[in-house]
Amino acid sequence: MIGGRVELRDIEIFLTLAEELHFGRTAERLHVTASRVSHAIKKQERRIGAPLFERNSRNVRLTPAGRRLHQVLEPAYRQIMSGIEQVSAGVRNLAGTLTLGTMGPQGWMVEEIVGRFRARHPGIELVHRDLNPVDPLTPLRSGEIDVAHLWLPVREPDLTLSPVTHASPLVLALAAGHPYADRESVCLEDFGDLTFVAHRSPIPASMEEAIQPFRTPAGRPVPRGQVVATWDDELKAVVSGEAVVACPAETARFYPWPSLVYLPVRDAAPLQWAFAWRSAHETPVVRALAEAVADAGEG
Repeated sequence: MIGGRVELRDIEIFLTLAEELHFGRTAERLHVTASRVSHAIKKQERRIGAPLFERNSRNVRLTPAGRRLHQVLEPAYRQIMSGIEQVSAGVRNLAGTLTLGTMGPQGWMVEEIVGRFRARHPGIELVHRDLNPVDPLTPLRSGEIDVAHLWLPVREPDLTLSPVTHASPLVLALAAGHPYADRESVCLEDFGDLTFVAHRSPIPASMEEAIQPFRTPAGRPVPRGQVVATWDDELKAVVSGEAVVACPAETARFYPWPSLVYLPVRDAAPLQWAFAWRSAHETPVVRALAEAVADAGEG
């Protein structure tokens, strides 16, 4: 059809009416109103520039233009629907194992997305692994996990990212006896007066900058102190008063230690999160997880 965009639903209405030759039965079969059928046919007739059906009080018949159009559209429509069904069946029948690495409470934050993925693909076994925030990329690159849930930005050329899953406000964890503990919040400029942990396995600079910047907005260096290798090391360094740690706000809910205080960082941009995987090892299962994220965002 010429003269503008053609909706697949309108093609379906035309083909069904050509088979039924009855507006009422066509509407009932497609679960639409008779006026919707009539509107679709009139729209197609305007595009074609000729009547597609002859109508009278007793019957409905295809015109010569309608018969030609039916001959052209029917095989094409069947091919389209067959292709959609083949792809859909392939997705429904996905099987295998997906090993997913998440960091503590972030596994809870993506629970809805993971639930959507499980419901769509019951044949896939989902295995969860805890991901060390001090060394988040090594398990992914070694193949220990298939997908890692990471805070952004991740600017690694060998990795591909899903759409953003969610955002987390930034908080500062410090000992209950710390001089700042009685404050209501801190700002990024305060970071220059504090000592943060250092990481034994270097985190990509773009990722560390997002959560523990190297300089304050005024350009002062942000000190690093005790070297840590795990999240547990980080918490112990904080409780001892030797360092502070910046972390997503969900941490306060999942690690409410009496010796810890969590303060909002009032001028920090929220951390954004996404799934990441090795580009060279992208599979239909991994793509299915990314589709679940995209669909959650559209919802």
